Amino acid sequence: MSENSRFRPSIPNRVPSFAFCSRRSPVYAEHGMVAASQPAAVAAGLDMLRDGGTAADAAVATAAVLAVVEPCSTGLGGDAFALCHDAATGSVHALNGSGRSGAALTPEHIHALGFESIPQHHGIAVTVPGACAAWCTLHERFGALDLQRVLAPAVRLAREGFTVGPVTSELWSRAEALHAHAHAQGAHPFLIEGRAPLPGMRMRNPDLAALLETIGRHGMPAFYEGPTAERICTAVQAAGGILCPEDLAVCRADWSAPLSLSYRGITVHECPPNGQGLVALSALGILAHTDHTDYPPFSPERLHRQIEALRLAFADARRYICDPEHAELDWKDLLDAEYLAGRSRRIQADRRNAAIMHGTPETSSDTVQFCTVDRDGNAVSMVNSVYTNFGSGIVPANTGLVLQNRGSNFSLVPEHPNCAGPGKRPYHTIIPCMTTHADGRLHAALGVMGGFMQPQGHVQVLSALLDDGCDPQTALDRLRFCIGPDGSVALEEGIAEETVNALLSLRHSVHVVQGYARSLFGRGQIILAGGDGMYVAGSDGRADGCAFGL
Repeated sequence: MSENSRFRPSIPNRVPSFAFCSRRSPVYAEHGMVAASQPAAVAAGLDMLRDGGTAADAAVATAAVLAVVEPCSTGLGGDAFALCHDAATGSVHALNGSGRSGAALTPEHIHALGFESIPQHHGIAVTVPGACAAWCTLHERFGALDLQRVLAPAVRLAREGFTVGPVTSELWSRAEALHAHAHAQGAHPFLIEGRAPLPGMRMRNPDLAALLETIGRHGMPAFYEGPTAERICTAVQAAGGILCPEDLAVCRADWSAPLSLSYRGITVHECPPNGQGLVALSALGILAHTDHTDYPPFSPERLHRQIEALRLAFADARRYICDPEHAELDWKDLLDAEYLAGRSRRIQADRRNAAIMHGTPETSSDTVQFCTVDRDGNAVSMVNSVYTNFGSGIVPANTGLVLQNRGSNFSLVPEHPNCAGPGKRPYHTIIPCMTTHADGRLHAALGVMGGFMQPQGHVQVLSALLDDGCDPQTALDRLRFCIGPDGSVALEEGIAEETVNALLSLRHSVHVVQGYARSLFGRGQIILAGGDGMYVAGSDGRADGCAFGL
């Protein structure tokens, strides 16, 4: 009998639907704030702030707990990006914690396996997990507490057990078939007698507890060297991949300057490529040259302009975003005001521009985004992800983690800068966001997770905040749209029928999405800094989480 099965509650059936009707109010606090998709993760972050920890300590504690309680979306087998605001200097720092491909990866090798594109559920899609490097690097530079203390809440929850929330349970259930065919040894750490946990069930992950405890004592070497690295490589190779211990041993997270753009007098910061934050900045820059704010929210005129701006931004992203060591141009060239003004002229007021090609992104919502602010005004916006739901589905023995499948975003076109190759970082979807005033003061830490929805969510949430003056909770509660891989536009249930019909008349292919399928539109968090020293936060009702402060 599974160890986890003893905690089965008396819940007869999975909740069949979820209306996502928010009745939340914005949350106010004066001495620090945490917002995340799981209450236990928020509690862990607040514990760090109470103990005198920094926003970075709170972020790492939050990330670690999310790795335990929301493994369908995040974990040590994935990657992480962060933006950090240093209140003392007014500067923003970008951290790239995305892992690289194995040194033996080539397009020829992939074609020899019989693939014309990289499959998501195969060992060849697994890149080196960068999350542990990101956590340790962030903590080393901006943390104040001992790493063991920071990881202690996650260790306790993994060892003693945690209760699964309803939205998480639904996401978990979508991967039952994947886990049934996973390359795992022994009992599966993410199933109870072959099934995903129902809402209210209690889960344990003692292998992950032991790994987190070891990382707390020894840092990055506990993950990237020795038994854990060997187990990861053994599992990947058994699944047809090519990672070897030497690939893990050289993993690192890198600091850089963010890409930034001024919108409505507020500076918006995104991590530079290989992440896709460039899409959000480009779309905002294009919109700044349009009349979209002349029309009310959810009007067909405004939605049309936002959709077209994002299609233009994605067209550039799919052509140019890649590992920065293989870039063909300076990313800032794509944010040049004159260039963006020219792009805006491609938007036709009376119809969808059929000539805009935005590529073929895969839409996914299996990621976590969280924000922290400490009593000194330092802030972290961070995203941690295994990419698709439970990533590759590959579970290395005795680790309690699942490996990501980021390599599936590599191109196999030889001349493309994002073409698969040895030691490369692929086009990456996860993007935190930070906004500041012109003088460097924090405006907000925010983000919307969800694969290729993320820059679309950033644009829609920032429009609510900056164009319409919404508070953080109202901005997150707003209905959303999502451009899909085939160019069609998903609209969240609740958008007026006449608006849907008007978009159809503008030659958009649209469809309405409802119920749990609305996870497509992402799950966001926002902490906004008020001018009076007060913070106000919101947490997306499309997730199980919350925002809370001190």
